[in-house]
Amino acid sequence: MNIVEYNRNAWNLQSLDGCRWSTPVEDSVIERAKAGEWSLILTPNKPVPEDWYPSFPCLKGLDILALASGGGQQVPVMAAAGARVTSFDASDVQLDKDVETAEKHGLEITAEQGDMADLSRFDDESFDLIFHPVSNVFAAEVRPVWQECARVLRPGGRLLAGFMNPSFFLFDHYLAETTGELRVIHSLPYSDLDSMDRANLAEQMEAQLTVEFSHSLEDQIGGQCDAGLMVTALYEDGWDDASSALHKWTPIFVATRAVKPG
Repeated sequence: MNIVEYNRNAWNLQSLDGCRWSTPVEDSVIERAKAGEWSLILTPNKPVPEDWYPSFPCLKGLDILALASGGGQQVPVMAAAGARVTSFDASDVQLDKDVETAEKHGLEITAEQGDMADLSRFDDESFDLIFHPVSNVFAAEVRPVWQECARVLRPGGRLLAGFMNPSFFLFDHYLAETTGELRVIHSLPYSDLDSMDRANLAEQMEAQLTVEFSHSLEDQIGGQCDAGLMVTALYEDGWDDASSALHKWTPIFVATRAVKPG
């Protein structure tokens, strides 16, 4: 199956339903960003530290690639802070929300639809910053994403990325949600296509829910290094009880700042 196309359709439906990651920010958030008061998240809760950005709070003069970051949230905020922002996402509905939110506030952005692992439409060294919140969980392979990010970053450019700790995928989350018991049932690396039983997978795909993949820390962090980037900072983040029972026991998300030498 074409994973990119399947997950594009699944995300379009999810975005139309208006999940947390598909709800555009309020007008007041954009107005505060224009005044220099803003923050963003790569993971569910913790704001990105201010010193992770090349400049803060003004992003004027920066070319930013918002990678798989559609939904009317981060993109218009960065544009309001002065950046030239390109939103690149597989979901056309998510991109539409970025465009509509930006236009509502008189902001200009560029919206491009495509696969996060294929940035071939962009020249080498096109961007000063890539903002990539948790989304490579929907990609079968993550190392090609890092290779492309390294290619399109300018020397000294930064990649800010959020991703899931692979340990999340070890557990039976339905059992945890219904009984509170945490039981390891999967081996890593995890893939919905290979790890779910056929009946549950068929039910999930009939409902057009996204297909997800775990990626090892070696691929998530080591992959950035192997692509030629230097990981210079890292933090962990949790979730909430409603989203995962595992939240009570361990951080579920990781965020990294990587810099392209030069």
